[in-house]
Amino acid sequence: MPSFTLIWLLAGAVLCLMELFLPSAFVAFMMGISALVVAVLSQLGLGSLWLQVVLWLLLSISLVLVTRQFLQPRRRKSKIQDAVMGETLTAIPAGHTGRVLYEGNSWRARCDDDKLSVAPQQTVYVVRREGTTLIVMPENVLHS
Repeated sequence: MPSFTLIWLLAGAVLCLMELFLPSAFVAFMMGISALVVAVLSQLGLGSLWLQVVLWLLLSISLVLVTRQFLQPRRRKSKIQDAVMGETLTAIPAGHTGRVLYEGNSWRARCDDDKLSVAPQQTVYVVRREGTTLIVMPENVLHS
């Protein structure tokens, strides 16, 4: 029967190579790296198989979480200079949603300032999107 070290080395190599052919946002790669680390520790005399499996799981989860934090693109908040124009189809009451015509489609929209209401057929800037809701600011507020 092959040693646990050899099994961990093979599992690590397979997981790392699998990332090349089936990209998984570095999840398989991090699991492979964890398996290689456990293989080294197994060779150095790390105890029983269950301890090796627990260590592999903890290392895999930790590496995946750490790489997600560093590899995910930073979400930036939209600035007014990046904004585009839209037109309200319905009134947007203060703190509530209404409808905006944006890029030829009707979108649910909410004013960025919860104390402002926006009248229908008013030009607005789309400053960002939260899910399927556009966050808008009236043009007259921004230019005054």
